[in-house]
Amino acid sequence: MENVQQVVADDAALIEKLKHGYQEILRELRKVIIAQNSVVEQVMICMMVGAHSMITGVPGLAKTLLIKTLASVLDLKFKRIQFTPDLMPADITGTDIIQEDVTTGRRELVFVKGPIFANILLADEINRTPPKTQAALLEAMEEVQVTVQGVTYPMDRPFFVLATQNPIELEGTYPLPEAQLDRFMFNIIIEYLDEEDELSVVTATTSAREVKIARTVSGEDILEFQKLVRRVPVPDHVSRYAVSLARATRPAKNGGLDFIKEWVNWGASLRASQYLILGGKARALLNGRFNVSIEDVRALAYPVMRHRILTNFHAESQRVTTEEIIRRLLEAVPAPKSGL
Repeated sequence: MENVQQVVADDAALIEKLKHGYQEILRELRKVIIAQNSVVEQVMICMMVGAHSMITGVPGLAKTLLIKTLASVLDLKFKRIQFTPDLMPADITGTDIIQEDVTTGRRELVFVKGPIFANILLADEINRTPPKTQAALLEAMEEVQVTVQGVTYPMDRPFFVLATQNPIELEGTYPLPEAQLDRFMFNIIIEYLDEEDELSVVTATTSAREVKIARTVSGEDILEFQKLVRRVPVPDHVSRYAVSLARATRPAKNGGLDFIKEWVNWGASLRASQYLILGGKARALLNGRFNVSIEDVRALAYPVMRHRILTNFHAESQRVTTEEIIRRLLEAVPAPKSGL
């Protein structure tokens, strides 16, 4: 009994530490990033889960600035890769080079680590490089390790890939393979600011002010927070709702939603259900709760599923977007009642 009480007390203290740390992070980010509240929250949810995130938006909307500032706030090793059409996989992972010992004259292969060996990796404009190079991230994102020439090199934890991409309609972009897209927990859309917020950005960035960013949260803290997220309880009806949403996106020969069968080639994977629940846990903690609600799941439906639903020719010809499909999905799938 005493052990249980101690665990509860420890978790309560850790929740307070997370809430305080989150507020400190927001305070520091606000020195540079104006508005974009939902974008910041979604990036933080990804980090609390230990997952990776894609941020999509046209050039000039501070995608890169947000990630660089977040890396400055966190006491973590940060690396940035600018993806270009001529970038090779070895430029990301690292490569073996021949090194000669000056005393013995002996030559041997030595592995030189690439920029992927970091805690936070900014994959800038990831869809500017061909699929072969994009795929160099897959093993690191899934296994937190890199294999080169048959040798596996473990990476430090925590490890986050925060990738930015331009809309695929822009010239010179390569759509990411579905297998790699599925490894990103969220696809976060960053929109244009409203007039007042844009005015604030222009005023702040054209003045002579100097901004100093304080480091607030360490890597050890983040690993503790990730373990805490896993311990958050989820009511059965909330889990069933998350699974129902993901399953409803998959076209079925018998039954299923008519608009899904008409517009969708492939629905969301199992990862969608998992990330709806894990994201819901992190969102609850960031909002000071130790329980997950239906609203937490609904709030994350768009960033979790917008890159996991593959539309067909009928949807494209009718200009139906995944956003519209998710909107209709949230209207069509009823939430189970508590206790059922």
